[in-house]
Amino acid sequence: MAYDPRGDHGAPGGGYESGGFVRARGRRPVTDYGSTLAHWMRNRQPRFKGAFKGEAERPSASYIVDMLPPLARVDYPADSIPTKHLHSSLNKIKHPVNVVRWTPEGRRLLTASSSGEFTLWNGTGFNFETIMQAHDVAIRALAYSHSDDWLISADHDGIIKYWQPNFNNVQVVQGHHDPIRDLAFAPNDSKFVTASDDSSLKIFDFAGGVAESTLQGHGWDAKSCDWHPTKGLIVSGSKDHLVKLWDPRTQRCLTTLHGHKNTITKTVFERVMGWCLATSARDQTARVFDIRMMRDICLLKGHEKDISTLAWHPIHSNLLSTGGNEGSLFHYLLDEPNTPAGQAIATSVYDNVDPLTAPPQVIYPAHKLPFAHDFAIWSLDWHPLGHILASGSNDRITRFWSRSRPGETDVFQDRYHIGEAAAEAQGTWDRRGGRRQRQEEEEQELEDEMEGLVDQKMPLKQLAAAFPGLPGLSLPTNGPPQIPGVSAGPIPGALPPLPFPIPGAGGAPPPPLPGGLDPNNPADFARIAEMMQKAGLPPPPPPGMLPPGFVPPPNFAIPPGFPPPPIFPPGGSEAQADGSNGGRRRAPLPSQEESLRMEQKKGNYTRVR
Repeated sequence: MAYDPRGDHGAPGGGYESGGFVRARGRRPVTDYGSTLAHWMRNRQPRFKGAFKGEAERPSASYIVDMLPPLARVDYPADSIPTKHLHSSLNKIKHPVNVVRWTPEGRRLLTASSSGEFTLWNGTGFNFETIMQAHDVAIRALAYSHSDDWLISADHDGIIKYWQPNFNNVQVVQGHHDPIRDLAFAPNDSKFVTASDDSSLKIFDFAGGVAESTLQGHGWDAKSCDWHPTKGLIVSGSKDHLVKLWDPRTQRCLTTLHGHKNTITKTVFERVMGWCLATSARDQTARVFDIRMMRDICLLKGHEKDISTLAWHPIHSNLLSTGGNEGSLFHYLLDEPNTPAGQAIATSVYDNVDPLTAPPQVIYPAHKLPFAHDFAIWSLDWHPLGHILASGSNDRITRFWSRSRPGETDVFQDRYHIGEAAAEAQGTWDRRGGRRQRQEEEEQELEDEMEGLVDQKMPLKQLAAAFPGLPGLSLPTNGPPQIPGVSAGPIPGALPPLPFPIPGAGGAPPPPLPGGLDPNNPADFARIAEMMQKAGLPPPPPPGMLPPGFVPPPNFAIPPGFPPPPIFPPGGSEAQADGSNGGRRRAPLPSQEESLRMEQKKGNYTRVR
């Protein structure tokens, strides 16, 4: 796959140039698999003819354009081992990443965190796309249906949610009352199975959202489960060190596989051939079982700490990746033992005279990334094309890994292979530059997140222009406003007049005043004030004063019989004491001289000082 250089490998021969660390500024790493797929499709042949007729790849930078996808190298799994770090993606508010899953079409990576959030990352540029609060508590499991039409998620409270590909939540099911640790779809997507800390497995009808049967038999928490890709067969792993195979039709345990000596952390069926089952445990080993013989055929060693997860390659059935509890990432080739020097090479079970009693073949990793993460790797998932491996860790970072390009030799000397101290000593990594690069990546992710969240906001509703003074009456496009019943003349297309005359309009007499009031004989304000006082209402303002906050509009005609309003100075009653005219309006202050006379009548302030 083609991608741009980034930070750790930006400079040839070690990363230093002219005494400083050289980093590719402003260039985001991008994996574009379109050109490689087009190159393979243009030159491919049927597999019985050799599958490919193009030029063989050589360890030179000029052969980068001739890189081939894993589908073109089905017989060469070693070429698909992800040895190079592509990108580290992290949220603005960081939480441990519990699950990572590629979307079925491979365009995006979906991660689920301990805060209950879904985060979508771009599958080629690895930048942030969107985030949403999917659950109220930590999400423990995710699974896409085989038809690619549905996604189900389960959380620490035992709640299961159905999602459409556009992340529209359509149903919520209370599956268990304890945390759900794993779930998997049936081959026809009509059912799914869940594993919970209540030591049971439940088979749900997907359409109805109800539990059809319960698989009982484990003596402790059920930590993992999987449904065979083509058969009616379920596997589960538990804290009781046992791996069980179940018949979903009869809810019967078919067999129990003994081999691990600690808690089972992951159980996964192989997807290409379907004959193998991989399990990992906290006893620092992983095992591969042949379900035709119901026994272990490979024992995977090499980890110094517990193995927390594993994943099969989607194209190569003999490539298995494991994640350790200390953050290491190992890749195993099941047909290459890679036995260290000084140890006897173990023979395959199938090469033994009696395969049922032969000891399992010990396999050591074909490639190691001891410092892939700082803490435990909780989840691994391969891109559907098999060229990128995504890992989610307890260090709150999602990392992307791929194969190195032809001609790259310094990949094995980066900080993920030999550690930060050794890489800094060899000049392949700069601690200060690494911090600066990390800060730049965080700023870039923050910018992408802000842009993504802005893009998802609903557009503001554009308010239509309204006729001033008449709420809800829009302005006309041509000519004067058309008010029903009021028009200057016959306008084509105008609304018909009202069937009754409007009082005071068009020469009609004004309506009579209520209560028999005579406009020529105004009412007595003193009498009105006395009546309002008896009724307990506040008195009206005295003549010559307006109510607080009332300002007459310009060109206001006073009805006959009403006193004229007070005339304000040019500055207005709003003029402030300093002579500046502010925006705040207030009534005129009472006279201090009148207040002083009233106090002197009471006997105060009579002595001259």
